[in-house]
Amino acid sequence: MNDFPAGMVWLVGAGPGDPELLTRKAERLIGRASVVFFDALVGREVLDLASPGARLVDVGKRSGRHSKDQRTIDALIVEAALSGERVVRLKGGDPSIFGRATEELEACRSAGVVVAVCPGVTAASAAAAGLSRSLTLRGLARKLVFVTAHARAGDTLDLDWAALADPGATLAIYMGKSAAGAIARGLQGTGMAGETPVALVENASLPDERRIVTRLDLLELAARTLGDGPALLLIGEAMRTPGRRAVAAAAQAMERETP
Repeated sequence: MNDFPAGMVWLVGAGPGDPELLTRKAERLIGRASVVFFDALVGREVLDLASPGARLVDVGKRSGRHSKDQRTIDALIVEAALSGERVVRLKGGDPSIFGRATEELEACRSAGVVVAVCPGVTAASAAAAGLSRSLTLRGLARKLVFVTAHARAGDTLDLDWAALADPGATLAIYMGKSAAGAIARGLQGTGMAGETPVALVENASLPDERRIVTRLDLLELAARTLGDGPALLLIGEAMRTPGRRAVAAAAQAMERETP
């Protein structure tokens, strides 16, 4: 299969961490690359899939410090491709979900470099799987909303809380651990009930995964008990424990049927 000629760039989703959650295509592309530029959240077991002669270049952004700024990363990728390398840009999760893929795609295209995207399993899917819950739920959670709670240092979290406080949605909030208090206050301040179920999943899909199921008004407190790993917040009725969920669904159905 000649879908990875010299001088080409692939943006590859590394998934949430567990190497067994890589797609078969991602594994093949990593193995064929001559250089792999990887994010901070990409684990060693995934990087071990690269060929022995491949260069592994850490360009990951970490909280409090950035090893490389985005323009530098763009330039490194383009330079490697123009020198004839097979380039994999390995991104945690899925490249198209809060992965800064657009900047790197545009940089490659502007330089005349052929570029393509290989999707990956996003952290929200892995977190829900670890909880044995569905992200959507017929009759209760008809909408799934992906949100990033990342804000620049010193900036306040600027989100449309009224739109997010939708009782019929599941919110998947990335990078939300440090902003847990602001998230809880913002959602409750625009009408979301304090007893709304919340799940916090740290290091989703990895052996040291931690899960906490709580409620919105206790979110800030629960977030303080987590460690240093990346965490995802899942908020909404789909996160309610199965027994209580069935009771709630039955009650809602009765309300709809009552004249």
